[in-house]
Amino acid sequence: MGGSRAQVNKSHKTRFASKSSRNIHKTSLKDKHQTAKSDRNFVKGARAARISRNNMIRDQKRTAALNEKRALSGSTSPPRVIVLFGLSAHVDLNSVERDLLALISPQYSNEVFPTVVSSEYKMRATVLKAPHGDLSSCMDMAKIADLVAFVASASFPCEDGSSDYIDSFGAQCLSVFKAIGLPSTAVLIRDLPIDLKGRNESKKICSSSLTSEFPDHCKLYPADTKDDLHKFLYLFKDQKLKSPHWRNQRAYVASQKLELLDHDSVSDKCTLCVTGYIRARNLSVNQLVHVSGAGDFQLCKIDILRDPYALNPRKGQDSMDADDVLDLKVISSLVPDILKQEPLHVENVPDPLAGEQTWPTEAEMAEAEENQKNKKLKKRRLPPGTSEYQAAWILDGSDEDDVGSGDESNDGMVLDELETDVCSGEVSKNFDFDEDQGSVDLGESDGGTETDSVMMDGDMTKEQIEDDIKRLKEAHAEDEEYPDEVDTPIDVPARKRFAKYRGLKSFRTSSWDPKESLPPEYARIFTFDNFARTRKHVTAKALEQDRESSDDTVSPGTYARLYIKEVPKTVASTLCLRAKIMPIITCGLLQHESKMSVLHFSIKKHDSYQEPIKGKEELIFHVGFRQFVARPVYSSDSINSDKHKMERFLHAGRFSVASIYAPISFPPSCLVAMKIAGDVGSPVLAAVGSLLSVDPDRIMLKKIILTGYPQRVSKVRATVRYMFHNPEDVKWFKPVEVWTKCGRRGRITEPVGTHGAMKCHLNGVLQQNDTLCMSLFKRAYPKWPEHKFPLSNVI
Repeated sequence: MGGSRAQVNKSHKTRFASKSSRNIHKTSLKDKHQTAKSDRNFVKGARAARISRNNMIRDQKRTAALNEKRALSGSTSPPRVIVLFGLSAHVDLNSVERDLLALISPQYSNEVFPTVVSSEYKMRATVLKAPHGDLSSCMDMAKIADLVAFVASASFPCEDGSSDYIDSFGAQCLSVFKAIGLPSTAVLIRDLPIDLKGRNESKKICSSSLTSEFPDHCKLYPADTKDDLHKFLYLFKDQKLKSPHWRNQRAYVASQKLELLDHDSVSDKCTLCVTGYIRARNLSVNQLVHVSGAGDFQLCKIDILRDPYALNPRKGQDSMDADDVLDLKVISSLVPDILKQEPLHVENVPDPLAGEQTWPTEAEMAEAEENQKNKKLKKRRLPPGTSEYQAAWILDGSDEDDVGSGDESNDGMVLDELETDVCSGEVSKNFDFDEDQGSVDLGESDGGTETDSVMMDGDMTKEQIEDDIKRLKEAHAEDEEYPDEVDTPIDVPARKRFAKYRGLKSFRTSSWDPKESLPPEYARIFTFDNFARTRKHVTAKALEQDRESSDDTVSPGTYARLYIKEVPKTVASTLCLRAKIMPIITCGLLQHESKMSVLHFSIKKHDSYQEPIKGKEELIFHVGFRQFVARPVYSSDSINSDKHKMERFLHAGRFSVASIYAPISFPPSCLVAMKIAGDVGSPVLAAVGSLLSVDPDRIMLKKIILTGYPQRVSKVRATVRYMFHNPEDVKWFKPVEVWTKCGRRGRITEPVGTHGAMKCHLNGVLQQNDTLCMSLFKRAYPKWPEHKFPLSNVI
């Protein structure tokens, strides 16, 4: 069947189609590549950027590590400081020093702090001996040490220390070194047996005893023979040295020579010359420096000297003799710029007229009148049936005093009406008393209480009252949970004795203005709007100065002479005497670090100090390289509150916060507090810690608790005596909430009699043997030090 109605199927495309027409619907490889090229390029570009960034960071770290290694062990680096510390008094450090110096350089001079140069080991080293028994000298040497070599004697075990080979002083120094930050450490074992078997066994016993006392990376070396010391030095010269983080923030100089110049007999001041190597950072001639124990000063000149202990001397140049070392050649000199030199500001100059009251302006007076007109009149609650004539005799404060915090609005009115009816003998039958309001017997007992109190107190003398209070306190002496209890004086009114104290509804949430009623010392200190931002800015500025070498800075590793001006003659003479025993440390100060402020330290009493440390006692604070005298006040660290409770003593076994007036320092900084034992005794270790912040607005509150004892008790109402001794004091402290040691809380309703007894209303039944307490607070401040630095009275 055909025709137009016949089915016609579509012919196959590929039968007569060409190759190009068959693939025309497909995307060509070229077009496909062009379409996906952008996405692939995006992925490829991100991956390439990530790889490039990682390579750049790796190269930067590698370059920084290489520069650090060259700075510490290269020819331009300062000599490494090796401090020999004997773990016990039986260790002979002199023999260890001779063996080390002879091995490094056979020809070494007999100087106080010998510096030797070794072409064999390609290193320079200064060997110091820590005097056993002098904690201050040992601590100062540990601050500048690149390596602390602890020396133990295997043949002299100790019995009074923490280990068999460490005595009590060695253990104390070791704990102090850990507190200030240990640099690289090593342990040298001396006095081992000669025979091989006994030597190995003794070394094993000594190592097992000492391993737990030192860090994990600390290695132990036998140090009896020349080969043993050679192995130690060979490993030491290639060792990457570690140092505390706080030490790398400031440039410092450990003196190799100290002398006085330009003594002025009129001002009794002189110029102190400190010669040594610049370490850690660039030192600018315009910045301030701190001489450890003496104070902060300005520089008048820096001489860059020829290095007397060059590792690679020039060819044809002979080694320098001792006379050449004393007469060093000056290469160049740096003089401070008056415009750029940082001024020596220690205290702020207070303006006595800054807080002077001025006469109010017309606008302020108009505003005050407007506020007075718009002020709402306070409603007065009066007993029902009171006429206007009777209301005129009722004081405004009488109704407020009867109403305590937390009571209902009509409680005071009902109680007043009840007492009036009871006194007149007409008790209304329509009153429906709650449990908190008492009963008719309560009113009768209160009336009897008032009469008994007046009669009893009127017949007692002052001695009888003191004996009675003493008897009651002895009866409550078993309860030692409240150490803040104080006695209210009998001769002085409590409102005058405790005029600076106030009550707080809640210690955590109640507000306290940090700028209110500040002491005069706060006019002499400096403060920051934002301490964290200032610290970041100062640190960045120091890093920028370190990276950019300018004409007024001296780079690390340079042998230089610092001219420190206006040093008191007595202080300079004391420093010259100390320089014969130990190096004098001079460190550069960051911006603002010479100014006085309020510093807060996290501090803990050291285990070796058994005597009590009372608040505001004079202590010597070692903060990094700096030393100053302070009289701290201690407080707890409340995390969830802006107020902190003051502590009268530094308690053992836990950390407290010590607040002092001292020169500003930027954290991180370590702290070692020492206390002078006696008038002429040497300082002893008292506490350790670290710097928290610089904040004059930190609120520390001193808490006292006034106590009273119930005389008459009837359920929730009681008559209490001996908290105060006159009715005016009761009215003065009436708004403050009271509480009991058994957990009751309440308020004072009114005074009773003329000798300080008072009526109290509590939220529960009061027991007869309970004690009524009142908490009062005042803000505490540290004590201004009589002299700021250990070596001088006035600087």
